[in-house]
Amino acid sequence: MCDHDRIRLVMLGGAGVGKSAILKRFLFGTFTDKYKSTVEDLYSRDYDLGSVSIKVDILDTCGDLQFPAMRRLSIATANAFLLVYACNSADSFSRLKCCFEEIREQRDDFQQVPIVVAGNKLDMAPSHREVPLEDVSEWLYCELPRLRTKLVECSAKDNYNIRDMFKCFLTLYRILPPSGNETSLKRSASRQGGSRRAGSPATLAATSAEDGAEPGANSKPRSRSLIRRSSRKAKQQPPPPAPGAADECHLS
Repeated sequence: MCDHDRIRLVMLGGAGVGKSAILKRFLFGTFTDKYKSTVEDLYSRDYDLGSVSIKVDILDTCGDLQFPAMRRLSIATANAFLLVYACNSADSFSRLKCCFEEIREQRDDFQQVPIVVAGNKLDMAPSHREVPLEDVSEWLYCELPRLRTKLVECSAKDNYNIRDMFKCFLTLYRILPPSGNETSLKRSASRQGGSRRAGSPATLAATSAEDGAEPGANSKPRSRSLIRRSSRKAKQQPPPPAPGAADECHLS
C-alpha cells in the first residue's frame, strides 16, 4: 500500500450543477435528468491499480448553504476536492468561486490539496454556454496562487470525460504518472465531424504536479500571455481520443 492508501474526495458546487449525476455516472454507469436535492451522500470503493491498491471515499455534498457545520467538516477532512460548475450557468461558476474561498479560508494546506475543477453539462454548451473555458482557466491559473489542480469539461449525460476526470486525482496524487502527451497549459478540443462538440474546448490542464515543483505559499500567478501562447499552439495538436476509447486505468 502507498502513503495514500485511503483518499477522501469531497464534491462541492452549487445546486443543480450535476454533482450527483457525475458521481452516479462514474460509479454505476447511470444517468437521470430528474433533479433531487442532496443533503450528504458517502460512497466507498476499493480500486486495484496494479502495484497500488487504494480505498476512495467520495462525499457528495449539498449544493446550498443549509448545513454550514457539515460543509466545514467535509472541507476539514478532505484529501481532495472536486469543484463542479455548469457550463450553461454563470451563477454556478460564481458559486464555485465561493466554494474555493471556503477551502482557502479553512485549509492552510489548500495549495497542496489536489483540486479538480469540472465544468459539467458540456452537452448544453453549443447553444446555452454561459461560462467560457478561457474565463475559468484565467481565474484558476492566473488570478489564484499556484495550485495542484486540473480543469476539465465533462458531460454526465453523455458520459464524456467522466472517467478521465477521476483519473486526474490519481495523477495529481502522483499515484499514476502523467500521460505522455500531457504538457503544462495544454488545451484539447474535440473535433469530431458533425458532432456538437466540434471545435469546442474540452480539457485544460496545468499543475505543479506535472512539472515536479511543489506549490508554495508565495508562488506568483501564472502569466496570461503564457496561456494565450499555449492556446494558439494547442490548435495544432491532434484531437483527443473519442469518449469510447480504451482506458489505460482500469477503475472498475
